[in-house]
Parts: sequence; C-alpha cells; structure tokens
Amino acid sequence: MAAVESRMIELGTIAPDFTLTNMNPNIASTKVALSDYISTKGFVVAFICNHCPYVVHIKQAFSDYARDYKDQGIAVIAINANSVAAYSSDSPENMTTDAIQYEYGFPYLYDESQEVARAYDAACTPDIYLFDSARKLVYRGQFDDSRPGNGIPVSGADLRVASDALLAGESISSDQKPSLGCSIKWKTEKN
Repeated sequence: MAAVESRMIELGTIAPDFTLTNMNPNIASTKVALSDYISTKGFVVAFICNHCPYVVHIKQAFSDYARDYKDQGIAVIAINANSVAAYSSDSPENMTTDAIQYEYGFPYLYDESQEVARAYDAACTPDIYLFDSARKLVYRGQFDDSRPGNGIPVSGADLRVASDALLAGESISSDQKPSLGCSIKWKTEKN
C-alpha cells in the first residue's frame, strides 16, 4: 500500500474539542478532554497507532520530544483512530503495551468512533498538529525528514523548530512539509 500524506489543513484552524478514553496507564486519567491538557503555551495533537512502520520509526523520538517539551509548557496528546477490526494490533490493550514500552508521558487516547480524527481531518499516521495557547493551529506536518529505510536519523527537527519558535514568541514559517505515513484505517469510507 502506498504511503499517504497529511491533508495540511489551514493554519489558524481552531482545535476541535474532544473527550476520549486514555489507554496509557502512566497517566492517571481514564477519560481525557482536550481542555485538560491545554498548556499555557501550546499543545500537540498527534494521530498515531501501534503497527504503522512510519509511526514505529519515530515512537521513541516522539516520546523523547514530549518529555523534552513538557516542562517548557507544550503538552502532547496522542490519538489512535484506527479500526481494530482492520488492524487488531491497534487494539486498546496493545495501546497500553506501547505506552508502557515507549514510556509515553502523555495520554494515548482511543478514538473508537473515529469522530475526532474526522474533526481534525486526519489522513495518516503519524499526523501531527501543533496549536498555540489560543488553540490556533500553527504547525501541521511531518515530524522530520526521516522515513523507514531512508537512512536519515530520526530527530523530530521539523516539530522541534516549530515548537521552539512558538515558545520564543516568534513566527513559524508556513513552509511546512506534509507528514507521510499509513492511511488511517477507517471503519467505513470517509466521504
């Protein structure tokens, strides 16, 4: 199957609200609402899953990113919207296993209805969105230029540059590259 690019929704879009079940036992809350994790400076909403090779490729570096930016005021929220009927490896139980293995310090939420993924117009895993304190989208796109098998080390450079600019109160370039990954496994056709 060919890789899918993120849709690159319009910068300035307001983050849609949600409340979802958290599968990460490292986080005390069982239900998490977007409003619970809006920091004073910004937050990331990332659509990921357990099985996609593009996500597997960045899991540890993404967990490191979340740890590095948490104390600076950027919260991270990860969401799995894949149909478990299509990929049983993306089940809530396996989400818990992943959260423990990669020491996720952020909620890993299960979007069983896929309504949140649709609200964000998510297309692939990983699909990454960075919002400012006013809930306006300031970055959407790739984690970095690394892909499975391309030999480029995983660094999170693109998301880190955008995050650093947000924290410094600087403008973030609108020249952003789409994320590339596996398509979200929809229960039914999206359109």
